[in-house]
Amino acid sequence: MDRKRFLNQLGGAGLLTFLPLSSAKAFIKNNPLSKFFTKAKIVRDDEGTQLRIFGNPQFHKVVGTDTGEQVFEWVDDLAPGSGIPPHVHTKEDEIFRVLQGEVEVMVGDDVMVLKAGDMAFAPKNLVHSWKVVGEQKAKMWASAFPSGMEHMFHELHKMPAGPPDLKKVAAICETYGIQFV
Repeated sequence: MDRKRFLNQLGGAGLLTFLPLSSAKAFIKNNPLSKFFTKAKIVRDDEGTQLRIFGNPQFHKVVGTDTGEQVFEWVDDLAPGSGIPPHVHTKEDEIFRVLQGEVEVMVGDDVMVLKAGDMAFAPKNLVHSWKVVGEQKAKMWASAFPSGMEHMFHELHKMPAGPPDLKKVAAICETYGIQFV
């Protein structure tokens, strides 16, 4: 690829390579798109806003207000047998990364048991579900793009302990563009 074509593909970001660092920082700070440039955030394994979702601890690591409403990431500590039935997101894509244990994931027509280090991508508008299999607890790191779903989890967290009222759960989820099938 020639230099001119490469710089054209970089667009405005290509200009930053020719500016001194102080000028590049000023450009970013004064750019109308700067609302999408967010502050750094470091979150340790045992940190994050903790909620309880259907009896399982959930830790919100990065939420929309941290990322210009682009990303929401959380970690679920899951008891054996925990899961989410088939459903569809109309607003966000999701990524599931298994950190510990075994989780059976269904995305579209594909079903597979994921183990530590495995991941699955569930694009919006595609049916998916997951369930912890075996006798061991599981830990799963999940991401949603764009953010917004964290607000749904705050509502689900407020539900009374014990078996969830599935009609109420479905109604809450539907307000966030998630339908069970």
